[in-house]
Amino acid sequence: MAVKNILIAVALAFMTLFLVLPLIIVFSEALSAGIGTYFNALIDPNVADAIYLTLVIAAVAVPANLIFGIMASWCIAKFDFVGRNVLITLIDLPFSISPVIAGLLEVLLFGLNGLFGGWLSDHNIQIIFALPGMILATTFVTFPFVAREVIPLAQEQGNDEEEAAVTLGAGGLQIFFRISLPKLRWGLFYGVLLCNARAMGEFGAVSVVSGKIFGQTDTLSLAVESLYESYEIQAAFAVASLLALLALLTLVLKAALEWRHRDEIHAVRRKRST
Repeated sequence: MAVKNILIAVALAFMTLFLVLPLIIVFSEALSAGIGTYFNALIDPNVADAIYLTLVIAAVAVPANLIFGIMASWCIAKFDFVGRNVLITLIDLPFSISPVIAGLLEVLLFGLNGLFGGWLSDHNIQIIFALPGMILATTFVTFPFVAREVIPLAQEQGNDEEEAAVTLGAGGLQIFFRISLPKLRWGLFYGVLLCNARAMGEFGAVSVVSGKIFGQTDTLSLAVESLYESYEIQAAFAVASLLALLALLTLVLKAALEWRHRDEIHAVRRKRST
């Protein structure tokens, strides 16, 4: 019992020191000059542009990864094909590469002196230091989140219901939308939440390809750095608190999804353990 209490105390102390305390500091600093100053910092035109840009990037990157995650889970779980294991490995590639390196690779491909830079310049297409490059970078670093949540779930569900539907004359689209997709819904929701949280908070890859032009190519995470370096400390903490609120909202939604689909999740985990 003593060991149990010690371990619990250590875990709580660790979480307080590294999770709760930083959040308290962020919100206290953000509100240190008053609630009016806090909201004035958030409605500043440059910050408003950063919020808009962050939402645009997430609105493109998250659906793209959602579509890919559904397609990848369907192919990997339902079919055997050449390169299947390679595809599974490639899905995890962004986890093993630093986001900064991912941004650098994008510059080497699409920058002015990059592999495709000359052709892009000749056709007046700008990817690096512009919105397309930021979307590509964010899509890459968030690439695995939906797929890695859905693929194991699709594999655990098996093919029995799909095979029964085929014998009854159901078509491919009917099977997919009426049988396969509903079974994956909680995994999709969970993956989308994680993907969206990472997309809105991404810093490393986007900082390399954006040029960090405050008010033009700054996302929320980049705006925190720009404001802090400009000695606008309270505004920097205000924007940081907004990102923290988004993270907390993600955790609340994740917990709500897990509670609502707890029986289904536990059934999948029991199958996985056996």
